[in-house]
Amino acid sequence: MTKKMHKYSGKKLSRGEPPNFLGQHLLHNKRLLKEIVDQAAVSKTDTVVELGAGKGALTTILSQRAGKVLAVEYDDKYADYLKRITAHCPNTKVIQQDIMKIMLPKGKFVVVSNIPYSITTPIMKLLLSNPSSGLQRGVIVMEKGAAKRFTGEQMKNAYVLLWRMWFDIHYVQSISRNHFSPPPSVESAMITIRRKAAPIIPVKDYLAFRGLAEYVLREPNAVMAPVLRGIFTSPQLKHLRRELKVGSDVPVWALSERQWGLVFQAMKRYVPQPLWPRVRKKDVNRY
Repeated sequence: MTKKMHKYSGKKLSRGEPPNFLGQHLLHNKRLLKEIVDQAAVSKTDTVVELGAGKGALTTILSQRAGKVLAVEYDDKYADYLKRITAHCPNTKVIQQDIMKIMLPKGKFVVVSNIPYSITTPIMKLLLSNPSSGLQRGVIVMEKGAAKRFTGEQMKNAYVLLWRMWFDIHYVQSISRNHFSPPPSVESAMITIRRKAAPIIPVKDYLAFRGLAEYVLREPNAVMAPVLRGIFTSPQLKHLRRELKVGSDVPVWALSERQWGLVFQAMKRYVPQPLWPRVRKKDVNRY
């Protein structure tokens, strides 16, 4: 009999195992848990979403600090336990559901979570790939390699570049494996997310910028000039290089967030809209 595969990680599921359970490592260090909530600056005016609430180590602290807590947990055993320990907390709601199928709040909200590592990127896409969402800020514990990729200067993925047009994502600190049960086999880290006060790209230009990002970052190690010749004329490209203050041999991954904003504005200014790179209709909802 063929085993059912985990929807997001591609790993085999044991009988009865929930789709988000793989990669869930529960934090138990009380000092660190308090640091996470402190870092999020949670107050009574905040609605907080916690993804992968587990046994509620973070949930109980959030319940004391936030105006409203939405604790998402799929596993029956953990969800039942969460409901019992938060029964006296009228501001806390336990949502037993697959993380990837939840409806995020329509209003402003904060995310504070120790997420399942096996679906780190899908969760980040859920949170950050819609710039018109109500997400204001967040603190997330995740696998260290992913944390470095999302916060590093080298942006080699179009979706990471998209996120950083609207959100500041910063690496805070590494976290010892000894603070988890069970200890993960990979290193862990804490990151912060904060919506930019002034976005680099207007939200209304999301799809247009995404088309540009996906086009250029198909080969992130490629030299900028040849890649952009598919969009700009030679005189336009020469002017753009002067505006960016870069040579013709700079790789596309080396451009900063602000430089990407300049590239997009130049495309809007000089290139007729029918010639802009576009997101294919079948891929519009991919993120």
